[in-house]
Parts: sequence; structure tokens; C-alpha cells
Amino acid sequence: MVLFNIFSAGRKRETLPIFPLGTVLFPGAILPLRIFEVRYMDMAKACLREGTPFGVCLIREGSEVGAPAVPEPVGCTARIAECDVEELGILKVKAEGIDRFRIVSREVNPQGLIVGEVEPLAAEAQVNGIDGLAESAEFLRKVILAIGAERFNEPYRFDDATWVSFRLAEILPLRIDVKQKLLELTDATLRLAILHKFLRQQNLV
Repeated sequence: MVLFNIFSAGRKRETLPIFPLGTVLFPGAILPLRIFEVRYMDMAKACLREGTPFGVCLIREGSEVGAPAVPEPVGCTARIAECDVEELGILKVKAEGIDRFRIVSREVNPQGLIVGEVEPLAAEAQVNGIDGLAESAEFLRKVILAIGAERFNEPYRFDDATWVSFRLAEILPLRIDVKQKLLELTDATLRLAILHKFLRQQNLV
């Protein structure tokens, strides 16, 4: 059964299966998942078979299991990089965040899977040499060394405000709704300024 179809021409609107979670996925991030619900097992198998992504959105209403949750409208596409059947009935997956999207419309298919028509958010232009970038990047370097480079995808782009701000938003102890707002921001300079201010308030830089 084909769960979804990808329209790639001009990177316009496309149709994606949506995986609502209690977390925010940022582009370039690594997301470990343990999948056990049939609808998401089928989704993951289809993505692996067809080499297609799925969408990850923070849950606005509902929960990760049971009835389909209401997702936030802005999420991030994810590609399965690794998978393994850890135990019977459980699929262990490592997914990687790719690009942000906005849900235009959505429906629930007969299997209980949310399928959304989405449009990609424009990629941010690389910004470097702005206030706070050097301090923020140095803090990030120390964190990566402390918690392990395996938690982060290479290449590291410490001179890119988008990459640095996404990594900081990913690892800092911020409220989940704040992380969602940072994902939705399309101005890397503003996102970095907010996070650099937080680092200073916490005496981390």
C-alpha cells in the first residue's frame, strides 16, 4: 500500500506522513526513535523501501500514542539513517532532520496516520560575522566535546548562524513551546540573538 507521494518538481507542495511527537526536531539534528505502533511501523517501512522522508511535528493537542494527535503546523522533514529491530514488535530508528515545512492541509488515513500536504520553508541564507556568533559557537564547541560528537551530524558549521542557532535550540533547556517558536523563526540573526541572550543570562558565555 502506498501511504504517500512525494512531488519534487521545484520543491513545491508535497504530501508527507506526519509523526506527531512531544519534541521539536531541527534541521541537522539526530532523532532516535523507538517505534511500536503499527501505523508508524508501516510508515517507517515505506520510507525505507521508497527512500522518502516523513514529517516530524510537535504535538499541539493529544499524545504520542492512541488517537491521532493535533500537530503544530510547522515541522521538520526527517530521513531514516539507521534502523534495527531491537526486540520483537519494536523498530529502533535513527532519523536525521532535513528541512522545515508548513502544513497546508491534513487528514487521517484509514490506518490512523496523519497525512499532510506541506510546503517547504525557504532555506535561510548563511549569515556569519554577526554579534554573539563567536561566543555562541565557542559554547557549542565545548558542549559537543562534553556530551559526545556522536550526538551531532557533521559537517560542523560554527561560522553559520543558522547551524549554530539550530544546535543551541536543540540542546539548551528551553520550554518546548519556545523551541517550537525558534523552529518557526525564519531569521537566523534573530534566532541567534535570542539564544545568545539566554546564554548570557545563564552566565554560560
